[in-house]
Amino acid sequence: MAAGVAFLAALAGLGVAWGTRVKDLVVIEGVRDNQLVGYGLVVGLKGTGDRQQTVFTNQTLANVLERMGVSVPPTAFRVNNVAGVMVTATLPAYFEPGSRLDVVVSSIGDASSLQGGTLLLTPLKAATGVVYAAAQGPLSIGGFAASGAGASVQVNHPTVGRMTGGALVERAAPTAPPGADGLKLLLRRPDFSTAAQLAEALNRKFEAPVARAESAAAVRVAVPDQYRRQPVEFIAALETLEVASDRAARIVMNERTGTVVIGKDVRISPVAVLHGNLTVQIVTTFEVSQPAPLSPGQTVVTPQTSVGVKEEKARHLLLKEGVSVEELVKALTGIGSTPRDVIAIVQSMVAAGALEAEVEVI
Repeated sequence: MAAGVAFLAALAGLGVAWGTRVKDLVVIEGVRDNQLVGYGLVVGLKGTGDRQQTVFTNQTLANVLERMGVSVPPTAFRVNNVAGVMVTATLPAYFEPGSRLDVVVSSIGDASSLQGGTLLLTPLKAATGVVYAAAQGPLSIGGFAASGAGASVQVNHPTVGRMTGGALVERAAPTAPPGADGLKLLLRRPDFSTAAQLAEALNRKFEAPVARAESAAAVRVAVPDQYRRQPVEFIAALETLEVASDRAARIVMNERTGTVVIGKDVRISPVAVLHGNLTVQIVTTFEVSQPAPLSPGQTVVTPQTSVGVKEEKARHLLLKEGVSVEELVKALTGIGSTPRDVIAIVQSMVAAGALEAEVEVI
């Protein structure tokens, strides 16, 4: 793990300025995904569906049968091969009728497994209540659950399934095409420097003042005269432009996995680090004292506790002016620091003002 931290920091310490494509830096205002959701039934389960206490499943099944000409009261039957589910999907921008979507089917009752089930025709609606797609077909679970004689086994999550291309788009995605009057680029990570550099790069590419940074998150772009009737070609031309993006110096640490990622822009001031470990070991053993045979005594268990303290010699590290991130990580790994030691040292250096960076603990 420490070698991996050193490798990442070495890449960051090279100081090479890499350009980032505009399409990786921004999204176009109004061009976005749309969330869809629907309620449906999964049938064909082998006794693993919803139980009697899940009332809405029987009610839904009765409604489906009634629409097909079979009138059955919900309380007149009991089945366990049907499950009520919620179906979710994402409708990308510009999808037209006839396109296919992947859907996720999740049980909302007390079904134990959706393995082998088939989703009945389910309309998928947006937040406005408009139906944009319909889903139907067999589920792919990717796991299973089995039990018997007091033992059970489960692989993955059998109450959630997926259907690749299981939904058919019925209505075009509600996305307005780019107009001839211009568009707005929204930065994925708002930053004033990046927004200014993006506007400057666009003006330089099209040799006209077509772009203007409105804020740290938005850049307004006018369509040049030569692209007035070709807005799609204009967007394709600006998406491939590379821009030297800027961002705040940041250190990301994962306490659970011991992962430390240090950006190349982190500034390190002269500092001395003294780090050592104190290990306290407590061991408890139980001694059993038994009375003589046929005596009125009782067996007694007596705990015996021993405490041992071991303090390692402190390891000394001196960082001089101008040290790089690569040299910092090399020095820490050179004195035998574990990833968790690196996390503790970095936190202490930030508290002491020796590291100028934002620290994020995840």
